[in-house]
Amino acid sequence: MVVWVFSGGGEAEVRGLIPLLEKIFSNCKFERKTPARKKPGPKPGKGSSYGRTGQSLIEQISKELPIALRYEPNKCNLILVFDDLDCRTPEVQEKKILDAILIIPECVDIQIFVGFAAPELEAWIIADWSNSIARHPDFKGRHERMRYWLSQEKNIPFNEPESFSEYDEDRDCCREKLSKTLVDSSVLAEFDSRSTRYSKGLHTPALLQDIRPEEVQRKCPLFRQLYNYLNNFCRSPSNYG
Repeated sequence: MVVWVFSGGGEAEVRGLIPLLEKIFSNCKFERKTPARKKPGPKPGKGSSYGRTGQSLIEQISKELPIALRYEPNKCNLILVFDDLDCRTPEVQEKKILDAILIIPECVDIQIFVGFAAPELEAWIIADWSNSIARHPDFKGRHERMRYWLSQEKNIPFNEPESFSEYDEDRDCCREKLSKTLVDSSVLAEFDSRSTRYSKGLHTPALLQDIRPEEVQRKCPLFRQLYNYLNNFCRSPSNYG
């Protein structure tokens, strides 16, 4: 089965999500439609598809999906939309996305699923800390202190990381960014100044390949919804035409 992926966000989403999905659900072929692949040359400006989330991602899907359906008819078995929830309400965001997609006539016979990382992809890494951060050589000798600081100073609930922070209505996002707290935990004053700083663009996609989905779904309900749906879809004989 072919799954078209319309994903929000930037480097971590591009380089981490698709390989993770391919690793877990090997019976499906995942094709990234957004963000568009970077091409050689100057860095993209504000019009770039990178970094789009929320309403901006919805607008991009409304533009790109009809084009893909026109040029590649009958090629897609599932439209998967994926975005960082960023402390927004999942039911509200899902409805906005589905409302935008379902007005496209060519989508009538194609299955659609909207998945979220709450509040960001790093929640999955935190949910399986012992197989991700704790095993990475860049954080050797520091991971226990990093975890303690995140838990005690930033109140990150390691058994339910999707619940971290709260919605900031003025900024339409979380009051605190989970990814930033992870970065901050890697550069505590007590650490050697030469210690490696956590990088969302480098560490997040690499560590996503190390997480165990059975562990993450135990602590992250929204991840569990995504996992269960794709697990059933990619195994179902009826989806093979």
